[in-house]
Formats: sequence, structure tokens, C-alpha cells
Amino acid sequence: MATLAEIRRSVEASWKQYEHLVQETMQSDNKLQQEVLGYITSRSGKQLRPLVVLLCAQACNPITSKTLRTAVALEMLHNASLVHDDVVDSSDMRRGKPAVHIRWSNKVAVLTGDYMLAKVIGLVAEVRNIRILEILSQLGRSLSTGELVQLHIGQSMWLTEAQYFNVIDQKTARLFQACAEAGAESAGCTQRQRSALRDYGQLLGLCFQIKDDLFDFSDLEELGKPTMSDLRDGKVTLPLICALQRATPDEAAYIKAKGEWLAAKGVGSGDTSKEEKTEVDKALQEIKSFVLRYHGDEYAVQRMLEYKKQATEALSVFRDSPEKKSLIALLDYAINRVQ
Repeated sequence: MATLAEIRRSVEASWKQYEHLVQETMQSDNKLQQEVLGYITSRSGKQLRPLVVLLCAQACNPITSKTLRTAVALEMLHNASLVHDDVVDSSDMRRGKPAVHIRWSNKVAVLTGDYMLAKVIGLVAEVRNIRILEILSQLGRSLSTGELVQLHIGQSMWLTEAQYFNVIDQKTARLFQACAEAGAESAGCTQRQRSALRDYGQLLGLCFQIKDDLFDFSDLEELGKPTMSDLRDGKVTLPLICALQRATPDEAAYIKAKGEWLAAKGVGSGDTSKEEKTEVDKALQEIKSFVLRYHGDEYAVQRMLEYKKQATEALSVFRDSPEKKSLIALLDYAINRVQ
């Protein structure tokens, strides 16, 4: 599997320009706000989304300042949504560090997220492309809708596979899709190329989220993602949904009851007593064993591989190039990463 540094190599010069523009954009005259923005920038993560913007643009034509501003705008929109989501979800950690609302306060987090969104609008105005504006507008609506849907059904042990895919499509896949399509648009790609990259981005996003969900049932405890964290937060994901479908009605009812008990306990809040924690850990391990016994994890891997194949086929409209090779390598990275 190629590393991110290797995948980025074909757009390395533009990547340095992107990083410089991020530093310029994440500035504020307000001392507190600048401190918070610096904290967010220091937890930048893998930055796969701006990389998708740059690779998809250069797969068509040379990268321009429009592409760079589009990449920064999409990454800022993504980070602003995470700051707001952490407040909504009462999440204590983000990328291995305390969430902004924990480090400061809910008010500071919300206002900083709002400030970043205002910066996004300014960047898109500088691009002067109505189609890119439409893409970001649609993305903002999708992210909000996805969060609302997840709040409504996310803790239901009766979540169907169709409902699960609806949530991850709106919360994750459409973000990657927007990055691919906006990158293509910024570089003046043809309609055929733009449509292919749009499909590629959505499928890459599905692979990325399913892999994230699989970490819950692995034996790895990587930074910021402890094992069984989704279940601790009351989130039902694809491996568990598959196992419930394959189990006998009695087994499925038993596991659903366990899950509903965990959700009622609020195990992600950190307020459980020592005795309750022991009981909770036992229930979590029981559910994990159930998922592995019915090969729910293997089913999720199978779905990822199907999406990878479809995404690779979508790129067939492009001639061979370093950028196309990197886009295919990014699919491998998404499904084989260990964190």
C-alpha cells in the first residue's frame, strides 16, 4: 500500500501552495479566535479531501489558483462541520485531542465554526464559479441533513442497511464526491470527466466510512479511535447490521436488547460507575463476538471491495497518468489503512 506522501507526489508543488493558503486563511485579528483556529489547524489529520480536489483537477488539466482555493474551502467546510458536530454529539475527543468545545466552551466552538464558514464563502467568492458554489451549498445541506438523520435513527438497534447507507452517503460520501467534482470543475474538465470523478469520489467516501466502522470490531486501539467506540456512542454500523440479519430471530432480539440497554446507560458519557463499567464492557465484548461469529466484518469488507472496483472502473475514462495512479492508490489506502 502506498503512503499518503507517495500518493501526494504527483501534486507535491501544488500541495505546498495549498498548505500556505491554509495558513493564510486560518487567521483572525481576535486573539482567542486565532488561538482556537491554530488549535484546529494543528489537528489537521490526513487531509484526504483536499488531496482528492488536487488530484481530480490535475487528472484533467493543470492546477490553478481556483483549484487551490476550492481545496481550502472544502477542507474548512469539513472542519467547521466537525467542530459543530462535536458540540451536537457531546464528543469529548477529536483526532486524539480534546474537542474544541471541551478545550474552551460550546459558545467558542459554535462561533469559531461560524467564522470558518464565513471564510469558506469568501474563498468561493474569489473562485467566481457558480457551479462550485452550488456544489458547496449542496454539500452543506447534505452534511446538516445527515447529522439530523443520524440523531433521529443513529441509536436505533433496528437500523436497516438502507438507512445506514443513507446516513453515510450524506455525512461522508457526498463530502468526497463534492471534493472530486469541485476539483474537476475548477480545472475545466469535460462533462464526461466530471461525472466520472463525481462517481469516484462518492464511492471512495463509502469505502472510507465503512473502513472507519470496521475499526470498532478490530483489536487495534489507534489514537482517537478506541475499540467499540461507535457502540459506546450508541451508533449501529454495517458489520452489526449484517450480523443481526444473519442471526436467528431469538439471537438478534437478544443482541438488540443488549444494544438498547447500552444506549439507555449512556455509556459514551463517561458517567458510569466502576461496577456499571464492568457490566458495559462485558456487553460490548458480547456484541463484538456476535458480529465476528456471523462474519459481519467480512461482509463490510466485501462491500468495500465492490465499491473500490466500481470506483476504479469510473476512472477508465482517463488515460494513464501519475494522477490516475494516485487516485487508484488512494482507494487502496482507504480500505487498507490501520487508523
